[in-house]
Amino acid sequence: MEPNIAAKIRTDLALLVDEKTKSNYSRFFKEKVHYYGVKSAVVGKIAKHYFKEIKTENKKEIFTLCEELLKSDYCEEAFIAFEWAYQLREDYSEEDFYTFESWIENYVNNWAKCDTFCNHSVGSFIEKFPTYIVNLKTWTCSENRWARRAAAVTLILPARKGTFLEDVFEISDLLLKDRDDLVQKGYGWMLKEASKSHQPEVFDYVMKNKKDMPRTALRYAIEKLPKDLRDKAMEK
Repeated sequence: MEPNIAAKIRTDLALLVDEKTKSNYSRFFKEKVHYYGVKSAVVGKIAKHYFKEIKTENKKEIFTLCEELLKSDYCEEAFIAFEWAYQLREDYSEEDFYTFESWIENYVNNWAKCDTFCNHSVGSFIEKFPTYIVNLKTWTCSENRWARRAAAVTLILPARKGTFLEDVFEISDLLLKDRDDLVQKGYGWMLKEASKSHQPEVFDYVMKNKKDMPRTALRYAIEKLPKDLRDKAMEK
């Protein structure tokens, strides 16, 4: 693998900073984030361009380069790393779970990194190796807020497809009283996606648990329900 590819990516990103994007970035995060300020569509093109150079390498070497980008802590470099990991989804093997888990623990430190990585790469892994959903449930007990959010947002796309409904409810149970608003939004979002295919079941779940469910999670969960059901769910 060409040793300077990460440096080339960083040079490209530095040259493609958009001042409006840069000024908007800080509005989206409560925590401190590192960023160049490059439009997401442009970052996607950079990821695609350089993946053509590295896709003939073996997965281990590509993951090593992904980790090099992740270590910088810049959002755009993380998004490129996560896009490359997703492009390898057909080649995922079971041991990749532990690589992905370590990335969440060590490099995911805002909601955008969490959602980008978990919605696509980790979600695709779980669809391919569903027995690892047990591991997701252990994340709900983590002291790391991003691991707890990851337990839910990993199932966003499967939930949208109508799969893993029992697991969606179990993870929601485990996160039900979580005090972190970003975790609440994460499992509320998961329930919302599940409601698209399983409206009665999600409504029943919300009604059964709404006394314990934080209002933030509740509002997310019912967002796609008909108005009459939303009104009923919001009644005290």
